[in-house]
Amino acid sequence: MPPLNPTHRLARIALLALVLLPLAGCEIPSLPQDPRVVQREAEAKAVGGACRHALRGLEDCFTLNPKAAKAQVFAGWKEMDQYMRENKLEGAPSVLTQLEQKPAAAPARSPEGDEEDPPRSSRKRG
Repeated sequence: MPPLNPTHRLARIALLALVLLPLAGCEIPSLPQDPRVVQREAEAKAVGGACRHALRGLEDCFTLNPKAAKAQVFAGWKEMDQYMRENKLEGAPSVLTQLEQKPAAAPARSPEGDEEDPPRSSRKRG
C-alpha cells in the first residue's frame, strides 16, 4: 500500500472525528458507575423513603437533608408512598418531631445562690 498523501490523511482523520464526535457524550451502559455516586443516590432515596414513613412532607425532608439529591429524595418518598398505599400501611410519627415539641430544660443553677455571672463580651474594650 503506497503512503497516503497529506490530503487523504487529513480526510480520513476528519471522517473518523465526524463519526466519533457524536458518541463522545454518550454514556456506555456496560461501564460501571462510580461507587460513591451510587451510594449517595441510594442514601438520598432511603432518606426520602424514611421521611414518608415518618409522615414528613417533602419540603421538611429537603430542609432537614440539604446535602441529599432532591430528585433521589423525591423518588424514594414517592416509592415509599406508593408502597404504603398498596399495603395499607400507616406511617410512624418521627421521634424527632416529638423531641422538638418538648420545652427546653431549664438551665441548672449553682448551689451557692441565684447570682448570675455578668455577660461576657468577646470584643476587647480599650
